[in-house]
Formats: sequence, C-alpha cells, structure tokens
Amino acid sequence: MDFMLGSRRRSRASLCTTVAEYAGLWGWTVVPGARVVRGGTCSCGAPDCAAPGAHPLPGGTGIAPGTPLERIRSVWEEAEDASVLLRVGVSFDVIDVGERAGARALARLERMGTRLGPVLATPTGRALFFVAP
Repeated sequence: MDFMLGSRRRSRASLCTTVAEYAGLWGWTVVPGARVVRGGTCSCGAPDCAAPGAHPLPGGTGIAPGTPLERIRSVWEEAEDASVLLRVGVSFDVIDVGERAGARALARLERMGTRLGPVLATPTGRALFFVAP
C-alpha cells in the first residue's frame, strides 16, 4: 500500500517512541501484547494459546496517558519483542476500509484540511483510520 500524503511520517519510529506518542500525544492507554512467532505459536509460551499473538502479555503493564518516558522505556525493555495493543471504543474507534478506498479518502480528507489521527496501512491491503468516537 503506498499512500503517503501531506505531512505523514515517512520513516519508521522506534517502538518506544511510538508508544510514547500514543500515550503522550494522543492520550491512549498502550498495553504490551503477544506476537505470533515462527511456526505460528504465541510468544506468551502457552502451547495451547487460544489467540496466538492477539492478547496482552501475561503480567503486562499498561502505559497510561501521561506516563513519563523513562517508565515507558523500562516497560518496553522488559517486553522488547511485544506488539502494541490499543483499546478501542474508549478514546478512539477504528474505521477499517480497503486499500483503494482508504487512499481516496485520505487524499480527499487532506485536501479538505481535515486534521487526521493516525492511519495504518496493513500488509493485507487494508487501511485503518483511528478516529475520535
């Protein structure tokens, strides 16, 4: 998917920087999550995991809005391979659309001068728009 428009971020930020942005700038609670590892198993280590890569890490500490950067660093150092989980329906919702529709919507919204939240392009050809509820 290739639709970087306007002032979109053009490089990959570190995971810690991304978490700090979500918690500090956007006011979202961020939770370290499990990942799917080689062979399709879950990084949580449970051989019978019912949701590989789709749940918080056991004992994972959430990063609340306003958490100091040093605390964010220490949490993510403890779970350096963690994915980033965000709770939808409280601070934001997600609109999931196809790649082509997402590219057209993004271009139009930027032409209109609309202030946008993050937009995520997935490897499966979807665009996720993070919006205020």
